[in-house]
Amino acid sequence: MIQTSYSKAISAVKNPAKIVLAIVKDKNGKINLITLEWFMKTSIKPPMMAISIGHTRYSYKCLQDFRYFNLCFPSKEMSDAVMLCGTKSGRDLDKLEETGLDWFKGKLAQLPILKEAAANFECVVYTQVKSGDHTIFVGEVKYSWLDKEKEILLFEDI
Repeated sequence: MIQTSYSKAISAVKNPAKIVLAIVKDKNGKINLITLEWFMKTSIKPPMMAISIGHTRYSYKCLQDFRYFNLCFPSKEMSDAVMLCGTKSGRDLDKLEETGLDWFKGKLAQLPILKEAAANFECVVYTQVKSGDHTIFVGEVKYSWLDKEKEILLFEDI
């Protein structure tokens, strides 16, 4: 995993990627990973990405208290971790420890950069919009990371 420009990293993970991990932290510093299908690029300059999280989710509460998230495009070797992070709650389980994923602290908010991932984007929440039972969090990408050797995990791979 090397630090790279946003444009290089996003071009490597564009369609048909349909699944991501968002990495957040609660007010006590506990890390949580959540599997998401609802995400999108929202701006090129400045680079921004959006994620949508249900109001009942632990990650929603985390983002209300700590206004940063990392958006991780998982590699095919991460399918078990993606499944675990999409079926268990971080209220009850330390998902980062349970997955056994290798990581290092990011530059922006010290959130994990997952080494097994195809790409990671460190984001600060720029704005949020309530959308029914979900909230869309728009994050400005501050740092981008890419591993060109990793093949992106697609929804059908799970």
